[in-house]
Amino acid sequence: MEPGLSGEEPPSWDELYNINLMPSELFLKFRKEIEGFRVGVNLEFYNAPTNEYQAKLVLKPLAHDRRWKFIYEPIHNDVRLLSKKIPITKFLNLQVGIGHSFQMKTTGWKWKLTTCLGGDGLSRIRNKTSLGLCPGVDFRFAWKADYVLPEFTGAVGTGEKLFNMESGRLQASLDRIETILTHTS
Repeated sequence: MEPGLSGEEPPSWDELYNINLMPSELFLKFRKEIEGFRVGVNLEFYNAPTNEYQAKLVLKPLAHDRRWKFIYEPIHNDVRLLSKKIPITKFLNLQVGIGHSFQMKTTGWKWKLTTCLGGDGLSRIRNKTSLGLCPGVDFRFAWKADYVLPEFTGAVGTGEKLFNMESGRLQASLDRIETILTHTS
């Protein structure tokens, strides 16, 4: 590769394309289905930026149109009631929740707009992929990809290059691995 017009070395392939397969979150979820409800115990381990552990008890209806879930975090002594993600458009969701912290003796509510697209000045895809190993054992992988698409330009009679190519960028990462063990009656 030759230096560009500005005399700078073009970026190396390592700078342009980076794929990180070391997850920063590991979840182990135990689920039990009881009379139209799913009771779950989530053990959540966070590796980056700090090592942290959380445990959650989750209760939600099994109905396909479930509209809520209840979460209790015994370590932080917090309870929350969250709505299901409500689709506003094809790519935009709204979630609303109310919670109480027994340690801080406060009650409040939150809302969150989420999308699988968009990022900080880059194009971003975020997704979860599920893999059923056997009945009652599922793996879920949360991943994201930040990218800038390659760009091709050219000109004739303007003093610019006849053909120019920016190779684009890709930074992908495997953010979370979840192991889900479900016991049905």
